[in-house]
Amino acid sequence: MKGRLESNLIWGAHSPLSALGGAALIIMASSRVSFALICGVILLWVYGLTALIFSCSKPILPVRGRMIVLLFLSSFLCGLFMFLLDLLNPLLIMGMNFFLLLIPPCCLGSGLFNDTESVYHGELVSRALLEAFVLSGVILAFALIREPLGMGTLSFPGGAQGVIEVISPGEEGGFIPIRILSASAGGLLLLGFGIFLFRHLRERSGEAGEESQ
Repeated sequence: MKGRLESNLIWGAHSPLSALGGAALIIMASSRVSFALICGVILLWVYGLTALIFSCSKPILPVRGRMIVLLFLSSFLCGLFMFLLDLLNPLLIMGMNFFLLLIPPCCLGSGLFNDTESVYHGELVSRALLEAFVLSGVILAFALIREPLGMGTLSFPGGAQGVIEVISPGEEGGFIPIRILSASAGGLLLLGFGIFLFRHLRERSGEAGEESQ
């Protein structure tokens, strides 16, 4: 587990970008910038608090069934944030309920809690926050491509309608062939291109590291 926490956040074998366990979350949450921003905050909330509570209560947690307990814990934390957000902006949360429920299994699927016997509390919490930050950045980067090019808008949380559109499309709308980016199929195409680019850059980085040695 020590090596797991010390692996590189971008190029490491256990990095969020290598595992891409949150591929479905990336595709659905990146459809709008407003969704990506809220999802990023909840990712930091769930990852950070789950790691903190787990670190503090690890001595009393059962070995068998530990992941089930953590699933209930992360789901409770996610549901609590969604409830608080529903009080502030109910229209926005109505459009995000489905994919926000993917955050708890995404958190546990990261492998952070598989073996933590020799890990200090601060290391686990900091690593969880860093991984959530990286995943949030990927979702936001995808959203900044998909929404402006696919829908011709740029949205932020707030307003009477749930979101505030800073940029709105004209009467004729955006360029039709690019509108596929706003759909799930466009998200899959963009994700596939992103995975190809990531693997290419990782191989180049590995070759550069070998040459420097």
